[in-house]
Amino acid sequence: MERAMAAFAIFTVFLFIHSTVSVASNPGNPADELVEVINGNRSAHKSSVLVANPGLGCLALQYIKAYEGSCGDVGPNGKKPASSAFVDVFSPACGVQAPTLAPLTGRLLGCQTHYVLPSEAFSSILIRNSGGLDILYNKNHTQVGAAVSGTDGGSPYFWCVLFSAGAPNSTFVLDGGMPKTVRPGCFSGAHDDCSSATAPAPVLLLTILLATLFSSLTV
Repeated sequence: MERAMAAFAIFTVFLFIHSTVSVASNPGNPADELVEVINGNRSAHKSSVLVANPGLGCLALQYIKAYEGSCGDVGPNGKKPASSAFVDVFSPACGVQAPTLAPLTGRLLGCQTHYVLPSEAFSSILIRNSGGLDILYNKNHTQVGAAVSGTDGGSPYFWCVLFSAGAPNSTFVLDGGMPKTVRPGCFSGAHDDCSSATAPAPVLLLTILLATLFSSLTV
């Protein structure tokens, strides 16, 4: 009787963890959601809706990676990647054709220790003052690229938005029309789910529980 109950418990735990992992590993793309929030706010301000350029989005993710997980380097007095990095490092990593790079018309960058929803990241991390609003509502913008990433899949979490006034169909053009897969993190316009930093936890929990319950069957 005890073995049957233990076997049933193992089966129940497996179903629960399996469903948890399925949800955690397919959380959608928060970078796309951030672009939706940005365009929603621009529309409410009677500003034009921006095109989500996947090449620009991938560059935003590379921009994050240049900080190497250092939140302390983010801010008005923090460092910025060199302009040459867009040609020498970011573009090759994304498969963006260097001759199609266009000047940026604005950038927003934020970092904090815990993950938040895109709407909160927009209002609490990226837009903190009138300077952020000026960047958001700039009439010269035509396209946008957003990215979000943890560091090695965990804290701290970076959010980055790059704006450009280039023509969407002829700037930040990708080799073969598709961006390279870059992990961890995700970027807008890629039509891809974001890799989850929380998926391994349910898997570890499943392993521990199954080992514990299996040992009760062998006693």
